[in-house]
Amino acid sequence: MADSKPGKPVHFNVFGSVMSVQWKDNQWLLFKESAAGIRIRVHDIAIPADMAQSELLKYLDDMYHEYASPDFPMVVMLD
Repeated sequence: MADSKPGKPVHFNVFGSVMSVQWKDNQWLLFKESAAGIRIRVHDIAIPADMAQSELLKYLDDMYHEYASPDFPMVVMLD
């Protein structure tokens, strides 16, 4: 693993939706974040456990690229 896996969530703007990824119990967990601070677990996207934190942005871009728009053309790390 090229980089460590943090215990705190890493936040991304995924084509206009704020999402977070957290390393917990030897797996990556993906959440959709609401403006009210509610986190909803995303179960339909599995992030490989051997993926480095530095690869998450590209992975989310690959998984959600169909949501790209002129206003949100790419995934951006927020943290």
